[in-house]
Amino acid sequence: MTGLVLKLGPHERVLINGAVIENGEKRSRLAIMTPNANILRLRDAIHPEEVNTPVRRVCYIAQLVLSGDAEAEEAKLQLLRGIEQLSQVLTDYDSRTQLTLASRAVMENQHYQVLKALRSLLPREERLFAAGRA
Repeated sequence: MTGLVLKLGPHERVLINGAVIENGEKRSRLAIMTPNANILRLRDAIHPEEVNTPVRRVCYIAQLVLSGDAEAEEAKLQLLRGIEQLSQVLTDYDSRTQLTLASRAVMENQHYQVLKALRSLLPREERLFAAGRA
């Protein structure tokens, strides 16, 4: 089986190509067979008032593409600039790896993968901000 497999909990919601789909009573798996489908788990969505850090800002741009609120071509330059800015600050090997994955995904119009790679940086960013406040 190819494509993306989503594992959904009971009553979990997901946005697929602009349509909100809610799972039923039991856990389930959905196989998304259409290439380049725009998919966003609503539990993972960043709300506009939460866009208050550099990584969250870049994640939000990718999320806007997935939700259909921004065009991929218009967002491409913003995403690449944001990733470049993050790479100037997040210089450790793991962060660089995720930023490289995100950059490649932007170039391939794989915005779900962009968001996945960038979201992995959120805990690191949170720790850096916490250390700066201490």
